[in-house]
Amino acid sequence: MKYRNTLQKGSVRNIIFREGKTWYGVALEFNIVEAGDDAQEVMILLEEAVRGYLASARKSKLSISVLNQKSDAEYENLWRGRNNPRLIPSPIQVHTFSERTFA
Repeated sequence: MKYRNTLQKGSVRNIIFREGKTWYGVALEFNIVEAGDDAQEVMILLEEAVRGYLASARKSKLSISVLNQKSDAEYENLWRGRNNPRLIPSPIQVHTFSERTFA
């Protein structure tokens, strides 16, 4: 599925996962990565980062390309494996897959 985000509306896919002792949160279309000590902390950090990113893009009237970035292949593979845990590399523990819309 191809996402076509604009400054007015769109969506961003999020993954919260742990690798080793560190939790990570990724907003795929924006290429934002946050890290922390627990899943809840990372969820909050990622939400704040996404809101700030959108606000800055809108305020500066940036090209929509900043809202439709190509994400890292590792994260795309995790997203594709969300319905089949066997496709997720063994040391990675996924907490949440979600899709957030914005308007």
